[in-house]
Amino acid sequence: MTASSELVRNAFSSWEQGDSRPFFGLVAADVDWTVIGSTPISGRYRSKREFLAATAPFAERLADPIVARIVAVTGADDKVFLQWEGTSKGTNGRPYRQTYCWVMRVADDEVREVVAYLDTEMVSAMFAD
Repeated sequence: MTASSELVRNAFSSWEQGDSRPFFGLVAADVDWTVIGSTPISGRYRSKREFLAATAPFAERLADPIVARIVAVTGADDKVFLQWEGTSKGTNGRPYRQTYCWVMRVADDEVREVVAYLDTEMVSAMFAD
């Protein structure tokens, strides 16, 4: 395991306990974050603030915060690959059971870039009434 992947694992493990702040504390203010697909939250964001603002409508569609579970964390050079599962329930009553793979570039102990791969249909279902 690389130092960067260990850094990400340690910060993300707090999310498994219900606190996402340590992980997002690693994310650079000027992160380049891409959410794949064509969902209401898909797109490219040029800052942490922009990413969080764009995904807020999705968070509002969840009845409870996402419960996270790390599946795997691996790294090579400055890349970290985080596979994780998130579960919750939509305010529309639909279950939310997501599998994510985030490919991150870490530099100077900060997450500088993220490409988030996920089941886009599951995200879209949270916006359905």
